[in-house]
Amino acid sequence: MTAYVILDIDVHDPAQYEEYKKLSPASIATYGGKFIVRGGKTETLEGDWSPSRLVVLQFESVDRAKAWINSEEYREARAMRHRTSTSQAVVVEGL
Repeated sequence: MTAYVILDIDVHDPAQYEEYKKLSPASIATYGGKFIVRGGKTETLEGDWSPSRLVVLQFESVDRAKAWINSEEYREARAMRHRTSTSQAVVVEGL
């Protein structure tokens, strides 16, 4: 079943975050993932949620998404994301 990783990212070091953006795509592709949304303009339709930077990734399964986020290939990029931003991440099963 398709799975989506949704990240709400508040970047506090934009220059270094640009380096993160260069590192992450290769590891995502290695695990069969792809970007669906990558920091485009957002508009709140209901409630008070106003994400700074929203990223949505698609994987073939929840297991594959979890394998990616915990992988050796993503380890360095993940550490950089944690240094340059504050983020929330969830994985959700798709249809």
